[in-house]
Amino acid sequence: MTNAAPQPAYNYCALPLAAYACRPDQSKGRIYKEEESPTRTPFQRDRDRIIHASAFRRLKYKTQVFVYHEGDHYRTRLSHTLEVSQIARSLARALMVNEDLAEAVALSHDLGHTPFAHAGEIVLEKCMAPYGGFEHNDQSLRVLTKLERKYHRWPGLNLSWETLEGVVKHNGPVLKGLPVTLADVQKQTDLQLDTFASIEAQCAAISDDIAYNNHDVEDGLRAGMFTLKDLESVTLLRDVIAGIMKMYPDISDHYLVQETTREMIGAMIHDVLQESGERLNKLNPSSPDDIRRAGRQVIAFSDAMLDKVEEMRSFLHERMYRHYRVMSIWTKSERIVSDLFDGFMERYQLLPDHWQRRVEEAGGMIEDKGRARVICDYIAGMTDRYAIREHERLFDLYWDK
Repeated sequence: MTNAAPQPAYNYCALPLAAYACRPDQSKGRIYKEEESPTRTPFQRDRDRIIHASAFRRLKYKTQVFVYHEGDHYRTRLSHTLEVSQIARSLARALMVNEDLAEAVALSHDLGHTPFAHAGEIVLEKCMAPYGGFEHNDQSLRVLTKLERKYHRWPGLNLSWETLEGVVKHNGPVLKGLPVTLADVQKQTDLQLDTFASIEAQCAAISDDIAYNNHDVEDGLRAGMFTLKDLESVTLLRDVIAGIMKMYPDISDHYLVQETTREMIGAMIHDVLQESGERLNKLNPSSPDDIRRAGRQVIAFSDAMLDKVEEMRSFLHERMYRHYRVMSIWTKSERIVSDLFDGFMERYQLLPDHWQRRVEEAGGMIEDKGRARVICDYIAGMTDRYAIREHERLFDLYWDK
């Protein structure tokens, strides 16, 4: 008796799917044609390729708010990404849409972030303004379609149309001038930029908001930037803390923080599911394209919850993101990224050998625009600690013995 060949997994889903979910057997395919896996759906394969990407591993040492040496318990880009993907899967399952696609978009949404979070991003935006610009969402697309080099037959990871669409449009249609990578990809495959993204991508987008708002509260408390008493000035936090204290009058501060984070995440997820359910009932979609053409995001907070979330964001902006400790990190980060960019632009031979070859392949020996783009790719892909060490190597005035 011989073992039967595995059957194609295109139709496989863990749970029945709603009519408006993206089905793996109806995927629009990939930029470069290839045989699909006999054991995984296209979206499962996308997820696996993202997890195995070099850029995904580097998220471990990229800043969320605190640089890696501030402490081992603060969020990094990697831990944040995993938390986003977990929430995205929960939302997708509750709405009976494709968990694997929601997860793939969530796992890839931050791959284009620079070292030092928004400080590094702002510096690269300024540096690249004369050379075609820089935008971290577009850089994520660039990682997925050009910079990851794991396949002999094509650049990038050759992900499905639906995953690329989700990365590009998870925050809504792209109606203005196209950033550099998206303009190139759009020539290869039409991502329908004037429509909204799939419901799965929308689940990933709002999961990002849920994760970073709640976990920044926990990290801020751990760092001593504000206290539990301070949080009572924020409506959502005050209500959650009061409910927990009523249930557990003798609870310690440690467990109160944990319970508060958990309850806030649960409250936001519940609100999203309720609001999104009402929008779906009103829209009554019968296909994924009905979601894309809905004219607004279908996955959303209610107006009442959105007001509370905005209040919490304002609190975090004032008490955490503008805290003197974070601002001192920001100032150092700006200097590091700016120095690296200017130094490499002046003398690209300071780059590692294989990056020098990329400059030469891009015509960067004589063309500033080509050289700048390669240097931007190199810096954007750095971890915090690698950027710090590169800066020390190039600009610290010491000599090895």
